[in-house]
Amino acid sequence: MRTTLSDLLAAKHVLLADGATGTNYFKAGLAAGEPPELWNIDRPEEVTGLHQQFVDAGADIILTNTFGCNPHRLKLHGAQDRTYELAKRAAELARSVADRSERPIAVAGSVGPTGELFEPIGALTKAAAFASFATQLRGLRDGGADVAWIETMSSPEEANAAAEAAISVGLPYVLTYSFDTAGRTMMGLLPSAAATSVAGLAVPPLAIGANCGVGAPDILVSLTEMRDAPFPLVTKGNCGVPHFEGTEAVYSGTPELMASYARLAIDGGARIVGGCCGTTPEHLAAMRASIDAHERGTHPTLDAIVTKIGPLKNSVPVVNPERPARRSRR
Repeated sequence: MRTTLSDLLAAKHVLLADGATGTNYFKAGLAAGEPPELWNIDRPEEVTGLHQQFVDAGADIILTNTFGCNPHRLKLHGAQDRTYELAKRAAELARSVADRSERPIAVAGSVGPTGELFEPIGALTKAAAFASFATQLRGLRDGGADVAWIETMSSPEEANAAAEAAISVGLPYVLTYSFDTAGRTMMGLLPSAAATSVAGLAVPPLAIGANCGVGAPDILVSLTEMRDAPFPLVTKGNCGVPHFEGTEAVYSGTPELMASYARLAIDGGARIVGGCCGTTPEHLAAMRASIDAHERGTHPTLDAIVTKIGPLKNSVPVVNPERPARRSRR
């Protein structure tokens, strides 16, 4: 059923975004180093199948299989000239699943980072980043995406280039950073500065937040630090922390843990809750049930987060555990 993210946010207090793409494709046979975006053409049944599983589990938002669908990443596989084609097909596949649903489902065009560093640290210019994202976003728009979902960002400059590209092609956008380096992004951005990082853009985001990172407890702390943002908040956390069993990366989070994470995310002010790496349809179904049964409570303290879903992996505890969870900023 066709809808927009704005309509869904107006209709529901909390939305459920989908789970992982890459880690679920690995279970379906994706080889290490193989770009999942090629499956949009080569194995479309796997792509639509995972979208359908997430919809069946209760997702309100499904993300396209385009996280690395930009020329900078695709050139590693000699596919940089296929950016538009792959992005458009990915959106068409997600759109076909959403349109078959009896519930309104938003199709979000996943836009990940280029993998390059901005000048002067690296060689990536704003113009080059904008052009890269614009090609991808035109494909997503033309394939039927409702919104650009700019995710796992570390650099405000790159995030803004992606947002400006979304604006240029007429798509609303969501922006999430990954706070995976001692409570900051790799480029040093604090969660509390996420909202101000988009202050100069001509069109504000529909929502802003955090995804990926190092685990559910840490992303909940990041969420609480974004509470003053003037936008709906998003949290799309990893399903625990991975460990290797032989050559396979296995994530430690159970459906019960992700259900607890969803409840704490709602208490922390999230309007959109989802799962990132390791999150399966089974996990998502538990999150759906948890969201539907939960009424928002008080902001979680650090102690509450640690007690209910485990210790932080990459953060410094606050001095006063009775205050809502915040990191030391020393």
